[in-house]
Amino acid sequence: MDLTNPVTEADRAHPMDLNADLGEGFGRWTLTDDEALLDCVTSANVACGFHAGDASVMRRVCDAAAARGVRIGAQVSYRDLAGFGRRSMDVPPAELTAEIAYQIGALRVFAEAAGSAVAYVKPHGALYNRAVWDDGQAAAVVEGVALAGGDLAVLGLPGSRLLAHAAAAGLATVEEAFADRAYTPGGTLVPRSEPGAVLHDEDEVVRRSVGIAVDRAVTAGDGSRIPVAARSLCVHGDTPGAAALARRIRGALEAAGVTVRAFT
Repeated sequence: MDLTNPVTEADRAHPMDLNADLGEGFGRWTLTDDEALLDCVTSANVACGFHAGDASVMRRVCDAAAARGVRIGAQVSYRDLAGFGRRSMDVPPAELTAEIAYQIGALRVFAEAAGSAVAYVKPHGALYNRAVWDDGQAAAVVEGVALAGGDLAVLGLPGSRLLAHAAAAGLATVEEAFADRAYTPGGTLVPRSEPGAVLHDEDEVVRRSVGIAVDRAVTAGDGSRIPVAARSLCVHGDTPGAAALARRIRGALEAAGVTVRAFT
């Protein structure tokens, strides 16, 4: 979009999916407020046991999502429970492909038992960011999605190698933006290791969310405006007060004339 042109009514009518990372608990340990988040999001990125989640958590979240009509997505990750999937790993492509298919298959059992289905796949944490630029890892993720079978969309950062490989494989692709993460001038996410990578001012997060949906743009860390053509907006479920923030974001989007609905 040409950022010098005024926003049209057609732009304002552009629908937006609202997704959140859910099921990020393990055993007696809980992190995400799954029930509250499922009351306002339209898509649920469910942890599949490699960075968080276990069989009981996955089943519970799938049941709750299906009951509300929320789309279920497999949030696949490096095998990194200790690091919450946020440590980059050099996993051999064939091994990564098998692990992606394994995670999707595990979640599919619980989604189908709940009367729903796994509709899409989204990498988590370090794998998500690595697949933005690493052709080998991105291709391995896509091969894992294909190996798992089914009509699965792939959710990722606009311009990423992940979405390029997914499109080449004939998979549906969905561009995603982040409500509470800082952007570089190049349109990528500021690494969590750097100051200011995660935004904590809720008013600012809400304003940015509306700007992403209506203006299709976001302000980078250096103050420059960069285009963001996204169909889905992510709110991190592990952020303190994430459910209340998600409700504010959804309310603000709807007040701005944006239809909030799942992309699938």
